[in-house]
Amino acid sequence: MNKTDILLAKTSLLRPSGRTIYEVTIQYTGSLTTIRQREPTVIFFSNLRKAVDAVTAELALNNWPPKINYTAVYRGVKQRDFYSCDFHMTDMRVFRIKIVPRILNPALPRLGIDENPAK
Repeated sequence: MNKTDILLAKTSLLRPSGRTIYEVTIQYTGSLTTIRQREPTVIFFSNLRKAVDAVTAELALNNWPPKINYTAVYRGVKQRDFYSCDFHMTDMRVFRIKIVPRILNPALPRLGIDENPAK
């Protein structure tokens, strides 16, 4: 084994990969926010399917059109690392739903510290 193989083995032992969770943000936009100030709502899901199902159920419950489906969200997340969809009412944007994958417990960075040359 050479030094690079040993270094790769050490880093793989020290850096366990994190778990992907999905952040769903509902951000209110447009001129309606001046009348009623609302903070963005952020919710986390462990599964993309559960996130999409929760959003579509909430949209259906509040009589919004079902503009979100699993395939579109999956493709958007894979291609652009996020998915967003705007909802309009009489040509005014009311709110935006954004789904972003996040890493839970990411691997620790090396902090730019080099190996001790004295050894």
